[in-house]
Amino acid sequence: KNRQFWQQNNKPIELWSSKVISQKLDYIHNNPVEAGFVEEAHHWKYSSAINYAGEVGQVPVEIL
Repeated sequence: KNRQFWQQNNKPIELWSSKVISQKLDYIHNNPVEAGFVEEAHHWKYSSAINYAGEVGQVPVEIL
């Protein structure tokens, strides 16, 4: 099953493996940490990192 992650310049990146999907999720989840907004990814209330940490976030998420 292939998935795509759309960059700002609208060029798709094919998500061809679980490893690539995990890499992209880690990148997205760590953006608020890298920006200095939170110390840990799951502390960002708008992130699905909350769900991946085993907690319940604001939006229902299907864990991949």
